[in-house]
Amino acid sequence: MSFSCKIVCSIFYLFLFHNDLKAQEIVESFYQDSLTNGEFSNLKSEFGNHKTVIADYEKQMLIALSYFPELKDVKIVFRLRNRKTPLATRPTFFSMFCSAKKRTYVITISKKSTNYLNTIIFKNLNYNAQIGVLGHELSHISDYLNKGFGKMVVIAKNELLSPTEVDKREFNTDLDCINHGLGFQLLDWSINVRENLKRANWLGAVNLSNDEKSERYMNPSTIMEVLSKHPLYQEH
Repeated sequence: MSFSCKIVCSIFYLFLFHNDLKAQEIVESFYQDSLTNGEFSNLKSEFGNHKTVIADYEKQMLIALSYFPELKDVKIVFRLRNRKTPLATRPTFFSMFCSAKKRTYVITISKKSTNYLNTIIFKNLNYNAQIGVLGHELSHISDYLNKGFGKMVVIAKNELLSPTEVDKREFNTDLDCINHGLGFQLLDWSINVRENLKRANWLGAVNLSNDEKSERYMNPSTIMEVLSKHPLYQEH
């Protein structure tokens, strides 16, 4: 099966699975002033429950959360830390032993990384790209809701021992983000990262090789191909 055929099959599989989840309309670009005070209050009331947000990024977080209605009642903590990896999402250790919907998930946003990676930490991304990368991280949580303890252990093991499996999981997480309606924001993030790093491909903070064939995170050209075929984005 060709790469394009795999993309199309993946789109329609994920779309059929998630087509009842989209809460918001497709928007090409969000800006700091995109929300009125009333809209901000409504989003906070509807999607801010059980969420610990970062005040400086609350609007971006609420916009991204609004595309994931299945996470309304899930406990999510956004936090700032000095980390090499720009963003990472994990359940807390003890909540791993709870049912998936009763876990507490933590999205760690790096406020300081290496000199090279500082160019792509959250605060240095444009507004629309910030929402895109939050959508990617929330897509991880959406996926974790379907995984019990055993499958979560397999994910943790693969992160240590199987880069190929990590490539597949991150790539499919990008597809999931697109299916939730944040495709244009993901595209902005993909472009923003590659422009800031001055490289054509981005394989993650711990894998800065010059390999241009592997595609752990979708390259902009791939995202544009997916959007061009995706039923949610046809009007755009």
